[in-house]
This record gives sequence, structure tokens and C-alpha cells, in this order.
Amino acid sequence: MPWDMNDYPDSMKNLEGPIKKKAIDIANRLTEEGYAEGRAIPIAISQAEKWAGAEQPPQHLIPHSDGWAIKEEHAKKASFVFSTKEEALKKAKSIASNQETQLIIHRQDGSIERQENYA
Repeated sequence: MPWDMNDYPDSMKNLEGPIKKKAIDIANRLTEEGYAEGRAIPIAISQAEKWAGAEQPPQHLIPHSDGWAIKEEHAKKASFVFSTKEEALKKAKSIASNQETQLIIHRQDGSIERQENYA
């Protein structure tokens, strides 16, 4: 069962709000990938704490051969791919908001349509 801000491992109870949310997101992803909970939780906490101490790079909403993709700046591959721009935009806004970073939205031709700041 995925964790959320109301139901999460006891070891995350003393984390601050955004760090706790990030740790929960990471732990959920790790368990989805097959990590055991006992291994996923400390990894997630460590990565969330590192994330909190670093400025987050912008997220880009870009055209993709399968529709639209969300890609962190300088990443080699997309984090998520959606069939429609609307679906991708909804998720991209959520990610940028959670990471308190900038979202750069591109047009179909790759040019920049607009930028939204969530910092």
C-alpha cells in the first residue's frame, strides 16, 4: 500500500513537511520498483534530505515521440511520458510545485511557450 502524508513510516515522523513528502514519494517509487520496505525507507530519507539541501533544477515539459514528456533539466531521459499535453502539464505542475522549482513549457516545435516559477 503506498504511503501518503497521513500514513507513512514512523522513521519519517520527524522530517519537515516538504522533505517528508519527498521521502514518501521516493519510498513509494522504490517499493514499486521492487525494493523491500526496510531498504527503501532509509534510502528515501537520505535522498530526500540531500534533495532539501540542493537547489532543484527546472522541469521541462517537452514534445516526445509518444506524446509529451516531463524531463528534469540536464537529465538524459524523461521522468514521465504522457499521450496528451494536458495530462503531462498537470503532472509537471505538481512536480515543479513539490520541488519548488521552475517549469519550462515547450511548444510542439520545441521552442519555449512559457515559464512558471514555483520557487
